[in-house]
Amino acid sequence: MPKQLDRRAFLRGTGVAMALPFLDAMRPAFSAEKKEVPRRMVAIETNMGILPQFFFPEQAGRDYTLTPYLEKLAAHRKNMTIFSGVSLPGVTGAHAAEKCFLTGTPHPERGGFRNWVSLDQFAAEHIGNRTRYPSLVLANSNEGSTLSFTRSGAPISAERSPKKVFTKLFVQGKADEVAANVEALKQGRSMLDFVGDQSKRLNRSLSKSDQQRMDQYLSSVRELEQRLHNSEAWEYKPKPQVSVPAPEDIEDQKEFVARTKLMFDVIKLAIETDSSRLVSLFIDTVVIHNITHHGNRPEVIAELRSKEEGQFAVLNQFLTSLAETNEEGESLLDRSMILYGTCMGSANSHSNVNLPVLLAGGGFKHGQHLAFDQKNNYPLSNLYLSMLQRLGVETSEFSTSKGTMRGLEMQG
Repeated sequence: MPKQLDRRAFLRGTGVAMALPFLDAMRPAFSAEKKEVPRRMVAIETNMGILPQFFFPEQAGRDYTLTPYLEKLAAHRKNMTIFSGVSLPGVTGAHAAEKCFLTGTPHPERGGFRNWVSLDQFAAEHIGNRTRYPSLVLANSNEGSTLSFTRSGAPISAERSPKKVFTKLFVQGKADEVAANVEALKQGRSMLDFVGDQSKRLNRSLSKSDQQRMDQYLSSVRELEQRLHNSEAWEYKPKPQVSVPAPEDIEDQKEFVARTKLMFDVIKLAIETDSSRLVSLFIDTVVIHNITHHGNRPEVIAELRSKEEGQFAVLNQFLTSLAETNEEGESLLDRSMILYGTCMGSANSHSNVNLPVLLAGGGFKHGQHLAFDQKNNYPLSNLYLSMLQRLGVETSEFSTSKGTMRGLEMQG
């Protein structure tokens, strides 16, 4: 008979505690309890806008034609909603607005500005105690950038290293053990090496379906470790020497798309193991700032489009990984709201209206383009209120909301 497991079961080794994904063997533990469906939220902002002509569909409703960027997400059309004609009321100031994407606090460009609590932290105040980490605040950015703010408006420092997030999630123990494990991971050892014996014993007691689930989970852990290790290996290699003088500064096209992919992989593991249900991710694309001011030059727009298509490609991979992960008969995507957008309606003109935004997953009735007035925008903060209520937070307002998002209904 398969072994009964607690939902908070771990694989443990010296200085290591690995959370497990949901398994069928955990079901009996809930038989006498009121069943709670874990709801998650991942809120993502890319800060240099999105070319609107390649994002927004021309048609409203369910029969819209996919645009070039949305073609990258075609597999998830039925499980996402596209929004147009939305903005955050009073949030102006061009680039200054990026700190308000999850807070909706008006006029960040003014002197004496003080931010409000962000969407993820508002939710964490209510449901954060249900997981080991109330929230994960992440950034693919330079020092100091964050999407998350406390109730007093103080910024919460974001973790910028996928490897450190991974270590935070899975390395545990005495100080000397943690240090030794971190060093071992840097040298290419796997987290799975520390829990191998216990993993084998557990596997023998599981049903075939749970064994397959565990194999899938452990494979994703090992694959992510390998990518993290490969990306770090370059730091130890000497740079080549050349006999020519340094050129004038040019835009250094950092690998922000690949770095975002690593963050997505870590986020997936975090929510799959229920280590946290609330995640914010700030994607800083300042390295392409110059070409966002394209002046309608076709060759510059083409270059910018290529960069942005890369972002949508890795977003698609993230959504697919969630959709392919089963939890109690539902996909992880069905239980996870993925918000993706920007505070720049047009980086070319520094506009903060008509924001490109989409919401995927989370158990809503998706498959539509909700188009609102382009001149009198609908409050994006209404969507945030709908998301809070989907998380089970009992509130009738958030930020500048005037109600829940019109046209977006929960599945039940």
